[in-house]
Amino acid sequence: MKRRIGLLLPPGFQALDLMATTVYEFANALSDEPLYEVTILSEHGGAMASSSGINVLTDAVTRYDYDTLLVAGQMVPRRPSSPGFVEILRQAGVQSRRVGSICTGAFLLAEAGLLDGKRATTHWSLARDLQRMYPKVRVEEDRIFINEGRVWTSAGMTACADLCLALVESDHGIELSRNIARKLVVYHRRSGGQSQFSALLELEPKSDRIQQALSYAKTHLRKPLSVDELAEAANLSTRQFSRTFRIETGQSPARAIEVLRVEAARAMIEGSNHSIDVVARETGFSDPERMRRAFLRAFGQPPQAIKRAAREQASTGLA
Repeated sequence: MKRRIGLLLPPGFQALDLMATTVYEFANALSDEPLYEVTILSEHGGAMASSSGINVLTDAVTRYDYDTLLVAGQMVPRRPSSPGFVEILRQAGVQSRRVGSICTGAFLLAEAGLLDGKRATTHWSLARDLQRMYPKVRVEEDRIFINEGRVWTSAGMTACADLCLALVESDHGIELSRNIARKLVVYHRRSGGQSQFSALLELEPKSDRIQQALSYAKTHLRKPLSVDELAEAANLSTRQFSRTFRIETGQSPARAIEVLRVEAARAMIEGSNHSIDVVARETGFSDPERMRRAFLRAFGQPPQAIKRAAREQASTGLA
């Protein structure tokens, strides 16, 4: 029996989110018989204009018992949504087997109360807005996608492919999702815990002195990198450095250094054959266990899992 997939478009949706339909198109094409039936939906049906001005013909929502209902994102989340749109999501949250969001569609799921008490992600640049607007949601801004039981959320834009590949894998196994990834010429697959962006871009220091300290840290990760040492690199007193660093980056120096170490360690794990012990030593972790705990905080999985995923990608390759 074909699984019914509904892609619900809000006003001003992002056209790139239509990429989700291509994953299911290839799932059908690569199978002996069609596995999915995809319907493009909107609250009232008819032509829906994307944020780029592209019009898409949609069906009005007349049922809620989809196998999976995905809601697309908007360039700028609009609030409030119409009562009818919110009710569609609430009903689907009860009657559909799964509900999910692409990019800023997480704001719409949150508005309908479907993310209360759950982990969720969205585009990194709006993650803190999502947390501020919906404090009951446990927002994790550095994730490609998150699965919380029946509810799935994904990061920005092209992460919809990662999300839908994971959904297909959950339905029909890894071989089909891997073959789809080959056809799409995308990696199979970025794990849900993979970082959306680089650590230095996230920190975005405003002054040259803090940037100088971070650049020093990134090239000296094997060293202890105490606050005194970083302050010296920035040509600031320790007290002034700590205060300025937190104001400019929103993090403590210790937390920022851990983020840099984790990012460097992941790059080594995915790009070399070094053992976990060697990676831990080269990136400044005092021991592999400390690095493991840092990876769990950052990615939700240990270094060994990331190493296995990297080997799988290397052996599979791209079409």
